[in-house]
Parts: sequence; structure tokens; C-alpha cells
Amino acid sequence: MIRKALLTLIVSAMFGVVGCGGGGSDSTPPPPPPPPIAITKAEAFQFLNQATFGATEAEADSVIASRHEQWISDQFNKPASLQLPHMLTLPPPQFMGQLHTDRVDIWFRNVLWGEDQLRQRVAFALSEIMVVSQLGALQERPFAVADYYDVLVRNAFGNYRDLIEEVTLHPAMGVYLSMLGNRKPDPALNIRPDENYARELMQLFSIGLVELNPDGTERLDANDEPIPTYDQEIIEGFAHVFTGWTWRGSPSFGSGRVPTASQYFPMELWPDFHDVGEKKLLNGTVLPAGQTGEQDLADALDNIFNHPNVGPFMAIRLIQRLTTSNPSTAYVRRVANVFNNNGVGVRGDLAAVVSAILLDPEARPAMPMEIDGKAKEPLLRLTQLFKAYDATSESGRYPLVASYILFGQGPLQSPSVFNFFSPFYAPPGEIRNSSLVAPELEIATEYQNTLFTNYMFGQAFGLNHTNPDLGEDDIYINFQEEMDIAEDIDALIDMVAGKLLGGNISDTLRAEIEGMLERVPQTDTAIRAAETIYFIVTAPEYAYQR
Repeated sequence: MIRKALLTLIVSAMFGVVGCGGGGSDSTPPPPPPPPIAITKAEAFQFLNQATFGATEAEADSVIASRHEQWISDQFNKPASLQLPHMLTLPPPQFMGQLHTDRVDIWFRNVLWGEDQLRQRVAFALSEIMVVSQLGALQERPFAVADYYDVLVRNAFGNYRDLIEEVTLHPAMGVYLSMLGNRKPDPALNIRPDENYARELMQLFSIGLVELNPDGTERLDANDEPIPTYDQEIIEGFAHVFTGWTWRGSPSFGSGRVPTASQYFPMELWPDFHDVGEKKLLNGTVLPAGQTGEQDLADALDNIFNHPNVGPFMAIRLIQRLTTSNPSTAYVRRVANVFNNNGVGVRGDLAAVVSAILLDPEARPAMPMEIDGKAKEPLLRLTQLFKAYDATSESGRYPLVASYILFGQGPLQSPSVFNFFSPFYAPPGEIRNSSLVAPELEIATEYQNTLFTNYMFGQAFGLNHTNPDLGEDDIYINFQEEMDIAEDIDALIDMVAGKLLGGNISDTLRAEIEGMLERVPQTDTAIRAAETIYFIVTAPEYAYQR
């Protein structure tokens, strides 16, 4: 059903405003400009579902009153909601897994109720591009994982060059992609620099495998073959750059026995373990021998940052996470151009890039039309429900550390550095045959969909405010407003559709809900409310972000 919703192809259109010259003398003042077209509730919901973890009617009213540009500007000025400061106030846990539960708890609190909604959504997008995961080597490093996410939050509106440096030197990334403790070559001891981070920094975080045109399409050689961005020699060059870095304050190079604070301080250089030889980088750049590790690192990151692929590469990845799975080449080019130059000569300005993505005509169509959106990620389907119905627990906690099992997805809980899904994934059938992609559907397996649907059933019918047997950590929703009007079927559907769909409900879905509610006694107001919510949160039109 989700696939069916995603099959709508883009109807491309160009919009122009034709003005006519008026008569009169030069002294006649020009007529005032027409007032801006009012933003509808459905349009506000669409925008907020792209820019936040779920629209609420109050937030929609704010967008309608301030308009998109002002809302974005206001969000840029909101203070960052962080994880580590909260984590450091917690009492010592009895087992390490509790701290990861605490980390996921504060993640949910921030994305649901933090004022910096746009910052949180962009950080989440970045976390699916520059991936680390608590699963595996970081299982025992919860503070490192929390602070890594904070790096993404703090840099969400900063400069990409600063971001990749903080990511590179963060111990969470150092552990996850084995740069921490990376040693210079020693043939006698059969030691060769680890290539893991060098490879993934280029392939997944910055330029990709092949050269790109400014519009994101592949550059081809004289034989119509894609041109590789790098080869093994360049991988080795970067691997040698990334030698000599380890925990700050470590008693020995690469030691895992370090103070807690070392988990969230940038790694430090041990010069004796850094390779000072010559290094070949991208586009024919060669670092001279004899440089310090800090110099090599700065030059290497500059080399990546200035590669022409970075603009279109990041444009595609961020567009896919925020607005549409299949952006047009024109959309990609426009955003990439902003990455290359924010209008005042600055390259890599992520705030400008985010604005360009959200305000682009393909994200904000000038007239009602079918647009190519995206399947919602499971976490976004969940958080939208939580926000719409003020989901909370008696303890105030959201202990969903097993969300990657329940929903196939959790914050910094990817099964690998390749994220939960590939940006190129296309399920077999009409989507693939139409040369489209649907990344999120890679985790929409029958098993995962069943788990998600069952969870939503339990949320609607069991984990709600009418249940007297809730545990202190049970997350419950409140639908008292729906119960108060549940005797009126039309009013009930309108209210739930207003909260979850911005009022944009299809006649087909409405008819299905009406038929179901007619079989429920008027006096069963809780069941009527729960059934309506459940029908909508498991419907294809809820699972599809327009």
C-alpha cells in the first residue's frame, strides 16, 4: 500500500507570473503588490512534515501566520537541544545498556518537544549520511554516541567543512570506522594504515564513487562510462593522513582504558604514530613529506571539501531525507549551487542549503499538483503520532532503546555505516521500472510492517489515557478531545484527520472509517476514537510524505 502511494510520478511544470504595464504618467505611484497567497493548513502540514518530526495544529498555525521563510529564520535562532549535558547529570547506571536507554530517551524528548525542531530534523538527516551506530564497537561508549549526535545538532546550520572536521576527530567515529589508533606503516611489523575511514569519508560522507555533474547526474568518459572519483592509491593516501590519532588523555596509543570525558573530547595526535611521508589525494593533489599530522588533516579535508562532487552529493542526500526521494536534476542543481555559493561567496553553508531545499518550487509547488514526495521513515510515522496526541509517560521518559527492533530504525542504531537503507534502493516492480527510487521501503519488509502495525494497534487501544493500568514508563496518547465528539462520526474523522493529515483525507479512507464506526455503538467513545486513529496511522496516505 505504501508502494502504491509512492508510484505517483512527478508532473513537472514551470510557473511564471506575467505582468502587464499600466498607463498613466510617471508621477502615478505604482499599485501596491498583491497580498501573499494564504498558506492553507494542508500546506503548513506538508511543510512541517518535511522540516520537523511531525506537524501539530499549533505549529501549523505558526507557519500560516509567519510564512515559511520567517519560520525557517526563527528556527535558525533557536538554541540547540543537546543530549550529552543531560546524560552527564544522570546517576551512575547499574549496567551500560541503561545509558543507551537514557540516550534514546533524551533523543525522543528533544525531537518531540525541543524548540529547535528544524535543527533536530536536519541533524537526524545528517546522522543517516555520516553514520555511527551504538550497535557493535560503540555499545560500551554511550557518552561518545550522545556527543556525536550533538556534533550533528550543533553543526546542522553551520559549515560543512567544520562538520567534516568535527566528525573526523570525534572518538565515536574514530572507534566506529577504526581511525582511532590508526598507525603509520611499519613493514617490519606488518603494520599498514587502516583504510576504513578514508574509504567511507569519500564514498558515503562527501563525494561518492563516481564524478558528478552539477545537477547530480554521472559524468561520463569518451566511452560513456562513469568516471571514478578515486582509486586505491588515493584511498591509501588518505589512510596515511589519518594516522596518529587516539583518545584524548589516553595513557597509551589506542588504549581503550580512558576517562569518561575522553569519549566526548576530540581525538589528539600522537606525532610518533603519524606518517610524515608524501600522500596522494584527490584531483592530483600531493601532500609534501614532513608535514605535521594537523597540517595533513587540514589539507586533506580541504581537498575533499573543495571537490566539485560535494555540492550535488550533499544536495541529493539532504533532499532525499527532507522532501522527496526523486528530485529533478534542476532541483539538485539549484541546491548544489547554493552549497557552492550561499550568495555571499561562502561554500558549504548548510543553513543556506536547508533553506534552499525547503523553499524550492519542487518542495513548495505554486499551485495544487501531484508532487513526488517520499515514504515516511518509521520513526517519523511514530513521532508524528506522539506529537499530535501529546504522548508521554508517568515518568516523563521515552525508553524506546529497542526501537531499531520494533520499527527497523532507531537514533544512531543503524546496522552498518550504510545506514538503514540505501539512497539508491528501488523495490522491484513499477517503482524500479519507472527508474525511481524509494529508499525507505528497503526496511518496509512484511515482518517490519507487521511489528509497526501491531505497535500502533497497542498504542491506540492499550497505551492511551483511558487505561488505568499503565506502568510509569508506558508511553501513552491522550484522545479525550476525540472521545468528547465521538458520537458525531463526521466530526470525529475531521478531528483526527486534522491532527494527523492536516485535514487532507481521501474520500476512500473516509468512507472506510465511516463504515467501521457505524458498527461501533455511539456510547463506546474510546473505541471509536481509537479505531479512527488506528485506521489513519496505518493508512498509506499517512505513511506517505507529500
